[in-house]
Amino acid sequence: MSVTAAKGFEAAGVAAGLKSSGGLDLALVVNRGPLSAAAAVFTSNRAKANPIIWSQQVIADGEVSAIVLNSGGANCFTGPQGFQVTHSTAEAVAEALGVSAGDVLVCSTGLIGDQLPLDKVLAGVASAAAALGDRGEDASLAIMTTDSKPKRSVREGTGYTVGGMAKGAGMLAPGLATMLVVITTDADLPSAVLDSALRAATRVSFDRLDSDGCMSTNDQVSLLASGASGVVPSVDEFTAVLTAVCLDLAEQLQGDAEGASHDIRIEVTGAASEDDAVEVGRSVARNNLFKAAVFGNDPNWGRVLAAIGTTSAEFDPYDVDVSMNGVRVCHAGAPDRPRSDVDLSPRRVDVHIALNVGQAAATILTNDLTHDYVHENSAYSS
Repeated sequence: MSVTAAKGFEAAGVAAGLKSSGGLDLALVVNRGPLSAAAAVFTSNRAKANPIIWSQQVIADGEVSAIVLNSGGANCFTGPQGFQVTHSTAEAVAEALGVSAGDVLVCSTGLIGDQLPLDKVLAGVASAAAALGDRGEDASLAIMTTDSKPKRSVREGTGYTVGGMAKGAGMLAPGLATMLVVITTDADLPSAVLDSALRAATRVSFDRLDSDGCMSTNDQVSLLASGASGVVPSVDEFTAVLTAVCLDLAEQLQGDAEGASHDIRIEVTGAASEDDAVEVGRSVARNNLFKAAVFGNDPNWGRVLAAIGTTSAEFDPYDVDVSMNGVRVCHAGAPDRPRSDVDLSPRRVDVHIALNVGQAAATILTNDLTHDYVHENSAYSS
């Protein structure tokens, strides 16, 4: 169900002919109300796709009636023609639904630099509008690019529901958002509350997913509230439920990262600040030598320390402990248990880095660097 699990929402996913595969490639999610509150966070990449530029304007008043998403083309660096495609797409959705184009978010994903065929997009919008219903699963399929499977999540609050869908398998790096995500809820909350809750949730979920260090031009996480449950939850409870959905989707994205054979969880503890913990975890997550070692099932903790040494975090290199899958291989910057004690054959790899200078902690999710990742990104074409 995903985005249609919450009351007040309809969705559809159709094949508009944007993908060479002929698969589903255009999704529409509609908020039937009575509330039309929304919030969104976007990539911090200065190179922003046309849908991002449009959606940032739409979300300014916190009112959203619908969101339309396409795969098969990013509509980025496509000039005035590309922006007109985005504008026309929103207008087509507005006309089909009887709402304002200024209340329609637009998202695109796929190759950068190719023009989207407007005729196919508009026909797809018409088909999606006609197919609206409890079709959240179709919508989640329509936004996939290199994804091997859809990502969906649903959590129940006290009398209300939060549901979401996501796409992403590469170019996963933080910048407020890290991929295309749509989350819906029937809780009765204003846009200001949605915005603060979404930022709190993304900060510890999507922003902590760093698969390959590459930041997309099209990343967007959108949260829509219909108020159809009539329930006004506490901000703390809603944020917790929303965070659970975001964490679930982030872990699904990690598990489907392009070509990955290991899912790596880097937990940093004993940091002087949370920012330090994040910086240390991210430095290891982006270290290709470390990621290649994990691919080879090699618990090379020296590469972990070398990566930490490039940061500005507060720590003593000779007072750091490193554990891999429960085995402490480095203690106080020196060898501890033998590397042969570490089994890196399972899909999941847990790395624990104890900086031993404070009380702050953070966890970063990443993957190993494989032959398949290089092949997929050298041959990719939607």
